[in-house]
Amino acid sequence: MPIRFDIEPQIAALAQKTREFISEVVIPVEIELGGSVHDAPESLRRDLQAQARAAGLLAPHVGEAWGGLGLDTRGQAVIFEEAGYSLLGPLALNISAPDEGNMHLLEHAASEDQKQRYLVPLTAGEIRSCFAMTEPPPGAGSDPRALATTAKRVEGGWRIDGRKWFITGARGAQVAIVMARTSGAPGERGGATMLLVDGQNPGMRVVRDLETLDIGLFAGHSEVVFEDCRVPDDAILGEVDRGFEYAQLRLAPARLTHCMRWLGLARRAQALALAHVTERRGFGSRLAELGMVQQQIADNEIDIAASRALIYQTAWILDSGEGDASLASSMAKTFVAEAVGRITDRCVQIAGAVGTCSDLLLARYWQEVRPFRIYDGPSETHRWSIAKRTVKRFGSGQ
Repeated sequence: MPIRFDIEPQIAALAQKTREFISEVVIPVEIELGGSVHDAPESLRRDLQAQARAAGLLAPHVGEAWGGLGLDTRGQAVIFEEAGYSLLGPLALNISAPDEGNMHLLEHAASEDQKQRYLVPLTAGEIRSCFAMTEPPPGAGSDPRALATTAKRVEGGWRIDGRKWFITGARGAQVAIVMARTSGAPGERGGATMLLVDGQNPGMRVVRDLETLDIGLFAGHSEVVFEDCRVPDDAILGEVDRGFEYAQLRLAPARLTHCMRWLGLARRAQALALAHVTERRGFGSRLAELGMVQQQIADNEIDIAASRALIYQTAWILDSGEGDASLASSMAKTFVAEAVGRITDRCVQIAGAVGTCSDLLLARYWQEVRPFRIYDGPSETHRWSIAKRTVKRFGSGQ
């Protein structure tokens, strides 16, 4: 099965429709809010998603049986990039983190009853969700084996106890997918289980919102405590003690969809910077005609093209099943996270003083993309994993 870089006519048409929707509906709202939806009301999310639904653009990644458009990963790459052209675009199309990754996980691991209860309303934008895995030290972070939150059998189900933080969208979420240890000890492989916890469960409490560099994800990031949190047996997602396997089912595609969305924002930053340097004059010419500015414009184009090629290749691997999807997504995440950082940084630089203020939103974009080098695994962890696999492959003569 060859890797294809052409875009099918139906995907191209959907991309054009998405591009127009982002330009006409979403960007005006983004400008009005200064790119921040950290504290935005639910009514804003619901209004944007209602308009996306009316335009036939809502949830392109979810199967048609559950209310989505049923695009494969490569089709998602095209549409997600167009949606990412605005910080609010992914929210509008219901493809933002963490809901997008949770929908993917539920579609592949949930029971039919769980899909009807959670996936269908999540796809429709009727509810929000969060994914509770990361813990304060010494708990699970870059090393998920350090998982310390426990789920123990009790009469009628399970009791969850532990503390999570940097949980995106936890405030106001109607359901949480919680990673907890059901066997073994922190530091050991295996022994993790995913459980579905309703947001109204009295044993789950959002104790604080974290003040982070990025403020472009709906409801921000929170610290959550699970204390005597009781759930029934049917709250188990998948099978007991297979949580780490399901996490990989979610994380590899989720890393890539992050790349798709941020690539769209990098393109937007480039467009804003170009608009500035083609109009601003200095030293006897337009800034766009100065060699040092041209070099940064060219380097941005190279990073954009290279990122897109790597995203498409990884999407092909995920769709075809030919190759190591985890390795490919690690390489894509590492490269694209750093590439979009370089792009936005160059755009701020060539825009000069106006690039540092809210007039162009470039400073906001730089602020948003910087944490991407840490979230979903820092670049250093991915490089370590890539190197280990490379050495192992070399040692086996492959």
